[in-house]
Amino acid sequence: MMVFCSSMMYGQDITGQWNGVLKVYGSQLRLIFHVSKTDSGYTSTMDSPDQGANGIPTSSTTFEGDTLKIADSKLGIEYAGVLDKNNMITGNFKQSGRTFPMDLSRDTIAEKKLIRPQEPVKPYPYYSEEVTFENKSAGIKLAGTLTLPKKEGVFPVVVLITGSGPQDRNEEMLGHKPFLVISDYLTRNGIAVLRYDDRGTHQSQGDFSKATSLDFATDVEAAVAYLKTRKEINKKEIGLIGHSEGGLIAPMVAAKSKDIAFIVLLAGPGIPGDQLLVLQSYLVGKASGMSEQDLAQSEILNTRIYEIVKKSTNTDQLKTSLTNYFKQELKKDTSVKMPSGVSEDEFIKSKVDAIATPWFQYFIKYDPAPALEKVKCPVLALDGSKDLQVPPTEDLKGIKEALAKGGNKNVTTIELPNLNHLFQESTTGSPDEYGTIEQTFSPTALTEILKWIKMQIK
Repeated sequence: MMVFCSSMMYGQDITGQWNGVLKVYGSQLRLIFHVSKTDSGYTSTMDSPDQGANGIPTSSTTFEGDTLKIADSKLGIEYAGVLDKNNMITGNFKQSGRTFPMDLSRDTIAEKKLIRPQEPVKPYPYYSEEVTFENKSAGIKLAGTLTLPKKEGVFPVVVLITGSGPQDRNEEMLGHKPFLVISDYLTRNGIAVLRYDDRGTHQSQGDFSKATSLDFATDVEAAVAYLKTRKEINKKEIGLIGHSEGGLIAPMVAAKSKDIAFIVLLAGPGIPGDQLLVLQSYLVGKASGMSEQDLAQSEILNTRIYEIVKKSTNTDQLKTSLTNYFKQELKKDTSVKMPSGVSEDEFIKSKVDAIATPWFQYFIKYDPAPALEKVKCPVLALDGSKDLQVPPTEDLKGIKEALAKGGNKNVTTIELPNLNHLFQESTTGSPDEYGTIEQTFSPTALTEILKWIKMQIK
C-alpha cells in the first residue's frame, strides 16, 4: 500500500476512498469519504461504519489547489484538509460548532473492538417485534422495536425517548447501546418497551435537521397512540422514560395527555436551555483543563450568543446578528487561529450555521418549567452526581420547584453517586470518559427505575 501511495502523482487525483478516525469523548469513530469526479466538479458520500451508516450524500465537495472541502448542510458537518506529497490529508472535522482534528489516508482502518459486558446477546428470553407507526401530523413513519415479556398477555409499557442529536432506537453512542440495555432489563422484569429510531435516522422517515424538541414530542405522541392499538398493552399503564433532551420532551407530552401514567426523567433538563448550556460549558471546560480566565471569557461569549438567539425573531435576522458579533469578536481577539484551509468568513459561517438551526434556537429559548407545572402524573427524576452536561444540583432543584408549583405531590428525585451524564459509574464525569468506560448503564440506576415503576403500576 505504501508503494502504491508514494507512486501517486501529488495533487493529481483526489478521487476514491479516504479513511479517517474521529477521536471524540475518549472514543474513536471511523469515517470514510468516497470522492467522485463529475463534469462540473466533485461529489462525495460519507460512511460512518461504527454507527452503521453508509452512503450518506454530502451537499458540497470541492478540491482547489491542494485543499479538499466536504460539507453536509443537513447534518451540519464540514471537513477541510490539505493534501500533502505523501498522499495524506491533514485537516479538521467540524460539527455543531465543535472542531476536531482528523487526517485522511488511503489506508483502511480496522474496527476497534470494544468491551461492552452489559449488552444483551440473542436469543432474548422475551418476545421482540420490529414495528412501524405513523406520525400523522408530520406525515412520516417511524421504525422501532417493541419488546414484550411474553408474546401473549397484557403488560405495562414504557416509551424510551432519546437525547439530543440523531439517535437510533438503542441511543447508540461510542459503542454503547444504553436503550438496548434498559429495554432488555425492563422487559425481563415484566415491563414492555417501545424504542424507535429518531425521525430521519436509520429506518425512520422525516428530516431531523428541521425538527425541534416540540416536533420530537409529536413523535412520542404517535408512539403512544400506536401502543393503544396493541392488545398486549395495558392502556392505563403507559409511561415515558426520557434521557437528556428526552427528559425535556417527556413532560411536554405528559402535560398534554391523560394517557401517560408516569414519567421517568434521566438527566432531563429542569432549567432553561441557555442557563443549562452556560453551566455545561463551564463544567466540561474545567474538566478538560481550561484556565479560569478562559472559562470566564467563554461564559461571557456564550451568554452574549444566547442573548442574541433569544432576541431573534427569524433565522435570517439571527444569522446576520451572529455574523456581525463574531466579526467584532475576532477583531478584538487576534489570537484566534483559523482551522487549516479555512478562511475567516468560512469559519464564521460554520459557527453561525451551527447555532442558527431550528433545534438550537428552540432549545436556547425553551424553559421546561411551564410544562413541568402541568404534569399531574407521578414523576421520577434521576441525575448522576458527576454529570457535567446536566448539573444535578441546579437541575433537580428546577424540576422539584416546577412540579411543586403545579401541585404534583407524587415526585421522587434522586442524585445517584458517581454517575455521569450517561449514568455510567465514572471517575471525573468528563465526556472524555464515556467511550473508555466498559459499563453502559449503572445497575443501581436500573434498579431504582424498576423499583419505582412497579410502585406506580401496583
